[in-house]
Amino acid sequence: MRAKINEDLKAAMKSGDRQKVDALRMINAALKDKDIEARGAGKSVSEDDALALLQKMIKSRQESLDIYEKNARPDLADKERGEIAVISSYLPQQLSEAEAAEAVKAAVAEVGAASIKDMGKVVAALKAKYTGRMDFGKASALVKAALAG
Repeated sequence: MRAKINEDLKAAMKSGDRQKVDALRMINAALKDKDIEARGAGKSVSEDDALALLQKMIKSRQESLDIYEKNARPDLADKERGEIAVISSYLPQQLSEAEAAEAVKAAVAEVGAASIKDMGKVVAALKAKYTGRMDFGKASALVKAALAG
């Protein structure tokens, strides 16, 4: 993934796509920060960690986008939309709502969850299989609904 980001950065620089260059540099900086943080703990950054970081970046941009739209700042909202598009291009295809519901059912069965107390186990199983492909904020709601009734 990092090699693809660097190749795309070079291509964007050559084509003069300023917004894409800025977004790719931001991604590289976030990944380097994660590397430094992991190195301090004596670990390395896995592909799943990088995907989780990208999802976190998208979520942050989405929150900013909502604020900019509420405050009538279309210029800043457009910038956030562009960054979201660039970051999203490096994530695997997201699960549809039906696929997410099926994944939750399978995880509940796999873990043997019987009550809401087992929610953490189910979410952990989902994170192990679907990092980067599922919004775990929405997945938590699905798990809660599945275990509640």
